[in-house]
Amino acid sequence: MVELIVLVDDEGRAIGTMPKPEVHHGETPLHRAFSAYLFDEAGRLLVTRRAEDKQTFPGMWTNTVCGHPGPDEADGDAIARRAGFELGLGVTGIRPALPGYRYRAEFLGVVENEICPVYVGRFTGTPAPEPSEVWEWELLDWAAFRHRQETEGDAWSPWCREQARLIEDAGLHTA
Repeated sequence: MVELIVLVDDEGRAIGTMPKPEVHHGETPLHRAFSAYLFDEAGRLLVTRRAEDKQTFPGMWTNTVCGHPGPDEADGDAIARRAGFELGLGVTGIRPALPGYRYRAEFLGVVENEICPVYVGRFTGTPAPEPSEVWEWELLDWAAFRHRQETEGDAWSPWCREQARLIEDAGLHTA
């Protein structure tokens, strides 16, 4: 079954759908997404390194899980679905951190163009990555996470670097 991506207008209203393999390219239409930062019981953030064969931003370190809610799917349900699929994890305590986040970024000719609310919460279980999605993972306290972003630069996805600064500025970097 092909995953459908929800296309949106500048106000975030759904205007249609498109099969995921057709969405990301040089002229990517504006679409709905989500980004989640999930912490363990000790307050460490789970970061992931995207698989090398991902269409968008392959091999880059990023936040715990990103993805696209399907038509009529709530963001919390989409986060749980992707965390389960990509990492074999459950999620709890999901709450909005940056509900109005929007970004556009390009890498190797592929454009991300998303209205992408950002969430924080906790994960349950032990990561068991799906190799087609996640290459590596680490648990980092927030200071170590931010230090790595600042010193490793482009090894981190552009949305994660920007979101982390905004989350920190808002004082929302704990779950």
